[in-house]
Amino acid sequence: MSDSEPSRVFWFKNDAPEMQQAYANARKTFRYFWRELSWERRRIVPALDLACVKAPFSDSDVEDAEVEHMWLSEIDFDGRTVRGVLLNSPNELKSVSEGDSVRIPLTNITDWMYAINGEVFGAYTVNLMRSRMKPRERKEHDAAWGLDFGDPDSIRIAPEPKKAGFLKSLFGGKPPADTDEHPMSAGMAEELKKQIAKDPSFVSTKDDKGWTLLHDEALAGNLATVKVLLEAGADRNVVAKNGMTPLKLAKSLGWDKVAALLK
Repeated sequence: MSDSEPSRVFWFKNDAPEMQQAYANARKTFRYFWRELSWERRRIVPALDLACVKAPFSDSDVEDAEVEHMWLSEIDFDGRTVRGVLLNSPNELKSVSEGDSVRIPLTNITDWMYAINGEVFGAYTVNLMRSRMKPRERKEHDAAWGLDFGDPDSIRIAPEPKKAGFLKSLFGGKPPADTDEHPMSAGMAEELKKQIAKDPSFVSTKDDKGWTLLHDEALAGNLATVKVLLEAGADRNVVAKNGMTPLKLAKSLGWDKVAALLK
């Protein structure tokens, strides 16, 4: 944060039941953040205004040590660990600094959010704090971010299907009936069939992590493209360098329909 920007530091008891519930909800729904981020990497024209994850940091492992929750950008995820770059400058901590590259177990993250056209999705802890603000304070908070956080009592996790025109402009085609499948997945499935027909090796090619496309699609919960890859003979048992198979990756984020297909 620059010196010219309004302060975005807010204080809250870390052990408060409602805050602990916000942390749990963020971890439970992280898969929607990762799915959106995985599709963002394929878009020719970026759609996300931001994509970040919040995690706790401390200078000590002592139980009552001071903890600061800060945001990370440039997020990557391997099925176990979230990696990113620290966006915030700590207020008191000395062991980390703004711009540091950090690794956090998925079980330790405390929030996530992304924004499309200024509309925020996720932000569980932010909305909990917004729910405690007076209308004027909430307006000032949102203005400092320059984003629309919406109703603090109704967390958005994915674009609403009813926004057909908006989704069609981003992805093309009909929006999904629920949050189980991303609107880009069905369209990509047909294109993927064409790519495989031209070059069958596309199915088995590995990157420097030992991941195939099936690994990526399973972790993103893309049921339609996973089906195409399996029909084309993709190895569902291939093990990446970190020991993860496509099935383990699907399970790591709770993509039950993809996991069932991979079994």
